[in-house]
This record gives sequence, C-alpha cells and structure tokens, in this order.
Amino acid sequence: MSKHETPRDPNEVLEEYEETLDSVLAEVESPDEATTDDDISLGLPGLSLGRRDFMKAGVAAGAMGSVAGCSALSGGDSSAGSQSTPSSSGASHTVEPGEHDEYYGFWSGGHSGELRVIGIPSMRELTRIPVFNTDCASGYGFTDGTQEMLEEGGGYSWGDNHHPNLSETDGDYDGEYLYVNDKANGRIARVNLTYFETDAITDVPNMQAIHGCCVLSPDTKYVLGNGEFRAPLPNDGTDAKNPDNYTSLFVAVDPDSMETQWQVKVDGNLDIVDTGKEGRWAISSAYNSEEATDIQGMTKDDRDNVKAFDIPAIEQAVENGNYEEVNGIPVVDGTQGSSLNQGDRPVVKYIPTPKSPHCVEVGPNGDYAFIAGKLSPTVTMLDLNALADSSDPDEVVAGRPRVGLGPLHTTFDGNGHAYTSLFIDSQTVKWDIQAAVEAEEGSEDSIIEKQDVHYNPGHIQALEAMTTDPDGEWLVSLNKLSKDRFLPVGPIMPDNDQLIHIGQGEKEMELVADHPAYPEPHDCVFAHKDKIDAKKVYDKDDYEETYITEEDSGVERTGENSVHVKMTTKRSEFGLPDFTVQEGDEVKLSTTNIEGVQDIIHGVAIPEHDINYAVAPQDTREVTFTADDPGVYWIYCTYFCSALHLEMRSRMIVEPAEG
Repeated sequence: MSKHETPRDPNEVLEEYEETLDSVLAEVESPDEATTDDDISLGLPGLSLGRRDFMKAGVAAGAMGSVAGCSALSGGDSSAGSQSTPSSSGASHTVEPGEHDEYYGFWSGGHSGELRVIGIPSMRELTRIPVFNTDCASGYGFTDGTQEMLEEGGGYSWGDNHHPNLSETDGDYDGEYLYVNDKANGRIARVNLTYFETDAITDVPNMQAIHGCCVLSPDTKYVLGNGEFRAPLPNDGTDAKNPDNYTSLFVAVDPDSMETQWQVKVDGNLDIVDTGKEGRWAISSAYNSEEATDIQGMTKDDRDNVKAFDIPAIEQAVENGNYEEVNGIPVVDGTQGSSLNQGDRPVVKYIPTPKSPHCVEVGPNGDYAFIAGKLSPTVTMLDLNALADSSDPDEVVAGRPRVGLGPLHTTFDGNGHAYTSLFIDSQTVKWDIQAAVEAEEGSEDSIIEKQDVHYNPGHIQALEAMTTDPDGEWLVSLNKLSKDRFLPVGPIMPDNDQLIHIGQGEKEMELVADHPAYPEPHDCVFAHKDKIDAKKVYDKDDYEETYITEEDSGVERTGENSVHVKMTTKRSEFGLPDFTVQEGDEVKLSTTNIEGVQDIIHGVAIPEHDINYAVAPQDTREVTFTADDPGVYWIYCTYFCSALHLEMRSRMIVEPAEG
C-alpha cells in the first residue's frame, strides 16, 4: 500500500475473515448434525451471541475480557482474572525462596528457536536452551563446536521449534534427551539433559517443514517427524508447476546417530503425530486431502484422512527394497494408490475424519488416539486395538464426543479424563473418556466441566500426560492471546501461559495463575525432577576439546598465519595476562574453566572481534577468529564471578604485519 492510499477499515478486514471462516464451516458437518452458526449461545445472563458475534468478541482487543472471563460460563470464580490467585482447593503453586519445583517444564520457543525451562508449579523460568538460534550469553553459535553444528544443520539463521519430546524407556521419561522439530527449515534437534545443551541438529533431506514430532514409544526407537508442506520429490524444479506431483513426507530419524533412516510419502498435508505405546502405530493428523495450493481448494471437501503408519510394515518394505532412493534416503510409497497399501497389511491406513483435524494425542494406556476436529466441534477417538485387523475405517472410531468450538489439543490426567483446548470458545473442557466411548457420536454426555482461559488456547499439557502414568495435578494452557491480562507493551503483546489445578478424580478445574510468555511458545512437556540428573560441573570425558591446565597456557604458532592460544580461567584472572599475535592471523582460542565449584561461570569477551562466550566449571570452549587490525584488545569476563570481577582482564596485542 502506498502512503497515499487510504488504510482499510479494521472491521472490514475482520468481516472478510469471518466470511471466509463461515464458508469453510458451512461445509463441515458434525457427525450427528449440521453445524448451525447462529444457534450457539454463550449462556450468559441477558446475553446471547451468535458465532459471528463471538468471533468479533474474540478478535477485538479487550472484548474477550467481558466474554471468556465471565464466571457464568463455566461456574468458575470471578477472581480467575487476576495474575495469581489463591487456590480455593488448598493446592498451592507457590514455591518458597530456596525451595525447588517438583517438575521441569520444557517449552518450545517457537520462532525464537530456543527452548525455555520452567519450573512447575511455580512457573518460574529457570533457564533457556538455544537450539536453532544463536545466543551471545552462552556463546552458542559463536564457539567453534556450536557454530559448526548449526552450519552442518542447514546454516539457517533462525528456526521455528514446535513440539518438544522427551526420550522414553518402558513408556516413561528416562531423563536423557529432549528432541524438538524446526517447522520452518525441516530439522530435528537433540538436547542433552545432562548439561541442558543442544548436541545435535539434523537437516532432514527432502523436507521443507517438519511440523509434528514425537518419539516412538515405548523405548525411543525413532524420532518421527511430519513434513507439513507438499513439494515435488525431488524438489529440483522439474514439477514445480504441477501440484498433482507434490507430496508430504513422514520421516524416521535414529535417536542416537541422528541420521535419517527412511521416509514415507503420502497424500495430503501431514500435521501432528503421536505414537501408540506398543511401538507399532504412529498416528498423524492431516489436512488438504484435495491437494490444493490455496485456501479455497484446501477447504473444499468436508472430510480429511488421518494417517496410521504401521512402523514394522514400513521397516519390512525398506528391508525388502520396496522404495525409491531420493537424495540418499529410502522413500516408501504410502499413498492411497500404492501397491504397498493394497494387501492385507498396508504400510499406511487412511481413516476419514471431520474436516481439517489438527492434532493427535494417544492416551496413557494406549487404547485410543484422540484427533481434535478444529473445524468440527468434536474429538474423534480411534481404537488402536482394532486398527490392525479392521478394514472398515468406521469400525476403528470408538467415540466422537462434541466438546465445543475449535478443539485443538487433548491431554490427560491418568484418572480416565481427557482435557481438550477450545480455540474459538477460549476454554479448556474436561471430559470422561469411557463415557465418550459409551455415548452416541456427537453427544455431550461425557462433558464434566469447562474452564475459561484467556485467550484462544493452542496446546495444553498436564503433568507427564504423554507417559503411561500421568501425574494429574496441574495443567498448563498455552494461550495465543493475552489482550487485557497484562500491562500494555506495544502492539506485539505477550502470549499467556496459564496454570490450572486439575487435582485428582472429580475435583473441579481451577485457574490459579497467569504468566506472560514472549512470542511464540508453541508446546511444552513436563518431567518430574527425580527423572533428570543434571550435572553441576562438566566431566571432561564428556567433550572432545582438550582440557587446558594453567601450565598449558600459552601461544603456539601453528602456521604462517595461524596461532593456537590456550588459556585458563579462574576467579579474578585469566591464565594469560596478555598474548601477542600478528595482524591477519587466524586465532584459535581455547579456554578451560579450572574452577570445580558449582555456578562459578566465567565469560570471555573480546571487544571489536564479536567474541563472547561462557565457560562453565571444568568445561573447555574454543572459538576461531581473525585478528584483522593491529592494536590492543582487552579481554574481560562477562559473568560476575568475584569481588575482583572488574579487574579480571587479559590483553590481546595484535602487531602490525611486516612490510
């Protein structure tokens, strides 16, 4: 838009969006009856809103405060609007000074590329782990090892991490690793939970965007990823203008080597993925069965197909050589017309569901996979025990409760209850799993209660809900909008992560705290503190760099224009008070923190050379740079380490080149 054009009326833009959504929803029928847009009431005294008005309330800034925050909607306490409230049930989320949280929470950082570690129930941020981003505080992406890992992992300057998953043994978290996907660039990364550091990044061939990501339960045989964007295979420009030849890919990555093992191509766009508890099935939500390239085409039909990947059958196909090799990767044909899907044991089963299902979560006992409708007000429950022997897709649908508008994600408390986020309703709904199986499809009989959240929730997670034995005490709703919940900070507002006490058994849900989150955290996962054994100082046997002692400190010329500087750090001094190099030298600087005391970190910063990294006790870090200009460059410690911290200095003297 040029500066002379008149800006569009915001209400006009909103109405255009609503008309698009209306046309999509008009094509989507719930299993029991057609969805009628205008007969939805919020049930508020003296107030009745149609879906269009409700959407306006959700979009207009601050308006949702008079809708989703009203206690009449769910019977909750009106005090739920405060940022932290006492629990009427007596459950406390307060962790006193000096005390520790009971659980680790690992939040994906979205397009910040990082992971955020948050204590539960306090919701205190404990640390951040850079993954697909650089971080000047730690030096991640600047030291030689981390810079090389990011370069070999695609060399991108950012990532959009979405779905953190903890490694499992026997269906429970083992505390060894966390895996997370990069939706933007088709990567999967691994975080070592001994040191809370990223130690591997895989740039998966043939895939532009990996959205869904999970480990194959019960023993982390694979890290699995869903390629969301359909593209030619290979994507070399040959079929660029022929969308009929585009495909989505499902990938298996070895969790130890982090090498891509195989891929499966399918019809439609893949979305989210979760696995059963027995190591056989991976269930993926999917959309765009029309295989279109615009929203009108993608929303034309009223059904999509969930994909059930039979992992052993796929492995057998690879072993038998039933694949094509693309960029060095075995690619199995899992499309509906494939010969591998025509026999008694298809590699991929296609199961029709209401339009554009968004998510899949498998319950703790592994009996059912829960697929939220997004555009349908229902959750489809697949009976995984019936999946192997049934050739009729309708036979594997165990239940389909009507939960509310815009269901996205489901989590579990281990007591027979499911909790589903409702994006449009701005609520979390609690429902009984067995009651949903016994009720008619489209029934609301299984609904126990609804809790308002603020506003438009995406993922929700209860404690250890993805294991075979959830805790069932707390739930976190990751809300996309915060609107009026916090002090205004400009047009880009924080997200709102809300802590909800879900108790045990039939206790009511209770919203107890708001916590602003820098955009855009996407999902989270929790592990009890006893399952993670983080080291407090480094074990030098765990890294490849050479440990440097004070006696090793010095400068070694390794070539005509290269030097290796070795230096230690300890409180108040560097191992070298100064060192000299020549203009134009490539300098490899190796630094070991010889402290053995927990939490005494030393930083190494060199002004005008873009160098800043942290070295933890007993750790060694290396960085390589070029000494371009002659002069004196002070080196200082960036972590306040002692009373003489300001006096902790070294000098790099760069002598002019001869001639």
